Amino acid sequence: MGQLHVNGKTGLPSMGRQAVVSDILTYTVLVILAAIMLLPFFWMVSASLKMDKDVFRFPIEWIPKDPQWVNYSKMWTKIPFLTFTLNTAKLTVIITALQLLTSSFAAYAFAKLHFKGRDVLFLAYVGTIAIPWQVYMVPQFIMMRLLGLSDKHLALILLQTFTAFGVFLMRQFYLTVPNELCDAARIDGLNEYGIYLRIMLPLSKPALATLTIFSFVTVWNDFMGPLIYLNSENKKTIQLGLRMFIQQYSADYALIMAASLVSLIPVVILFLAFQRFFVEGVATSGLKG
Repeated sequence: MGQLHVNGKTGLPSMGRQAVVSDILTYTVLVILAAIMLLPFFWMVSASLKMDKDVFRFPIEWIPKDPQWVNYSKMWTKIPFLTFTLNTAKLTVIITALQLLTSSFAAYAFAKLHFKGRDVLFLAYVGTIAIPWQVYMVPQFIMMRLLGLSDKHLALILLQTFTAFGVFLMRQFYLTVPNELCDAARIDGLNEYGIYLRIMLPLSKPALATLTIFSFVTVWNDFMGPLIYLNSENKKTIQLGLRMFIQQYSADYALIMAASLVSLIPVVILFLAFQRFFVEGVATSGLKG
């Protein structure tokens, strides 16, 4: 076969050079944007290792000459930070696990079962996402108080066990699973519970990982919920602990940055652990067929 010639020369090397230049420019822009987004995080790390008087010194000393590692030990003694961390971990693990169970179970029904009013019920349920939490915040609090769940972790667990976003996300993924697979399982004698447990759940690892990250981050960083329902110091979470830290030690910014950085570690570890599944889940949850 003949080759394409431009000015007597093959055009393929030129196209290859253009592709390389385009890739270099793309990655350069991405690196710059990533650096801009990570800049506040780097500043927080740097500030956590300084003395309080040096935190806002200009120009910024990104790498402290005399790192104050003692800040990370002092923050545990200033407030009961370990108690707050354990409370947050307890709530986050329980709520995330329950959200994965309820969301995947309901999503299977909405995606693979046929019953009267299914689509209308799904649209009504998903439509609740558009309702601001502030609208039903007070009625929820009154209901929990009447049930005697004020100042108890159970109130937060019950209120956050079900999530319309999680059902929507899992349903979108289940729609990508061929119906023929479920029909074949039914012919082999599996009931709907068996199909859900043995087929749908193993196939939905990317979507489950995506929902895990969203749920974990949301519950871990939740501030308003614990602020409304928790009063006892031994039941408060990390976010309330940081608020207490700021109230009691408003001038000690180095300790506040150290505590904030420690509170981010579980979230970063979880995201790095599920990053591959997260990208795959986001890429496939919006597809159908």
